[in-house]
Amino acid sequence: MSISIAIVEDEKNYNNALKKVIDYQDDMKVVAQFFNGKNALDDLSSYSPDVVMMDIQLQDMLGIDVISKIKKDLPKTQFIMCTSFEDDDKVFNSLKAGATGYLVKGESMDKILSSIRDVYSGGAPMSFSIARKVLSHFERKNTDQNDCEELTKRETEIVELLSAGLLYKEIADKIFISIDTVKKHVGNIYRKLHVNNKVEAINKFNYFKN
Repeated sequence: MSISIAIVEDEKNYNNALKKVIDYQDDMKVVAQFFNGKNALDDLSSYSPDVVMMDIQLQDMLGIDVISKIKKDLPKTQFIMCTSFEDDDKVFNSLKAGATGYLVKGESMDKILSSIRDVYSGGAPMSFSIARKVLSHFERKNTDQNDCEELTKRETEIVELLSAGLLYKEIADKIFISIDTVKKHVGNIYRKLHVNNKVEAINKFNYFKN
């Protein structure tokens, strides 16, 4: 049984080139081609392909939005983003929307074909540069989490009061310490969280406290 594939790509030559190479394989076949997001939204569900090769920057909308809107209707379909964009927001928004793979245009056709087989078999193929971004993101997140865990009980209390909008004097009065002591604690908080101001400290603390 061959892998059924739909291509959503507004660059006509690239779309057709993908189709030609895919259809040449014994174990896969292109069942639909779309050149814009609207047509993909209207008709993609009727094909229920095993895999969708999705361009991230279509002329009429983002491929991310197409996936977000149609994923619930295609629970068994795997989406591979195939794009020129490598910036962090697009990578992570694609993954959040439900993409399983992320390939940078310029990858060899062999890599694209192996990625289709990989995602069909339950894998999550990514270009090397994208995989590094994902790994770096989680390494940073773990580091930030550890930063928050280094705060003492008193420092944690002060960050929570800052989050509630209290000023240094109000914090000092509330927990019965001097303003200078509050400032000293805040300096330690900035150092441990690797931030430069109150807003950054509050945002980082609130992101990880739950």
